[in-house]
Amino acid sequence: MSIAYDMIRTYPADITVDRALMASAVDTLLDCAEACTSCADSCLSEDQVGSLRRCIRTNMDCADVCSTTARVLSRHTGYDANITASLLQACIQACQTCADECGRHASMHEHCRICAEACGRCTTACRELLTAIEATYR
Repeated sequence: MSIAYDMIRTYPADITVDRALMASAVDTLLDCAEACTSCADSCLSEDQVGSLRRCIRTNMDCADVCSTTARVLSRHTGYDANITASLLQACIQACQTCADECGRHASMHEHCRICAEACGRCTTACRELLTAIEATYR
């Protein structure tokens, strides 16, 4: 298992959402942030960097949103489901936008293909967790 799972599993108070689902989302968010950061850096090294400006910006935005969401999901004391849900919704949007943008370049740049796939996995993980949170807090 992952460190995220170990930490969430050992949290001493009650967590109303499935801990394994939460930990899996944190891991996926961190993987996506890493993919986006690396993709932005790789784009900066391409000869035609000017045509990748939007991709670089989208990568950086997505990495920041994913990292922030992972950090918030890792804190449970004084939990606010509304904040978490809002962050997950923002993350879904950022990942979809980034996946679309990287997808435009995927046939020319392998790093964009990898990043688009990571963003797709993250979108799915965030949707699953958001659904679980909404079901718990209705």
